[in-house]
Amino acid sequence: MITSNLNSLQLLEGWFENDSTTRQRAAFPLYKSTGTKNLSVVYFEIEPGNSLGTHTDSAEEIILVLEGKAEATVDNEKGQLTKGEMVLIPNMVPHNIRNIGSDILKVIGFFSSPYVESTFVEPLMPINQKTVGTPPIESDNPMTWNEIFSKIMG
Repeated sequence: MITSNLNSLQLLEGWFENDSTTRQRAAFPLYKSTGTKNLSVVYFEIEPGNSLGTHTDSAEEIILVLEGKAEATVDNEKGQLTKGEMVLIPNMVPHNIRNIGSDILKVIGFFSSPYVESTFVEPLMPINQKTVGTPPIESDNPMTWNEIFSKIMG
């Protein structure tokens, strides 16, 4: 059985250097290296007034709001989501999630692939890359998200 506890994830903070309102904390609790065959899961948190950052994903995604109030922009459409509401995001369609509430926005995303690449409109710091995603599979000894987090954070 593959399990993950969202309350004990180490979240990696990401931001756009040229936009102080694009800032979030995220982790991939489930993906290819953790044993999934056909999906991956991302969990992220966004402080009030901040956003995830406009990007596209290589796989279809369902976003589920766990806590808070969000504005979802999918291509040119905007809509509000609150706790328990979902939105479908087709692969390779530009989208963004912004916290329009007064509490931390907590969101989980379900992808239709065990490996996902996300391409942002600006480099995502601290890794200074536009394309990020599920951690790569490293030979016969894949790293867990916590090991990857430790490696990135030094």
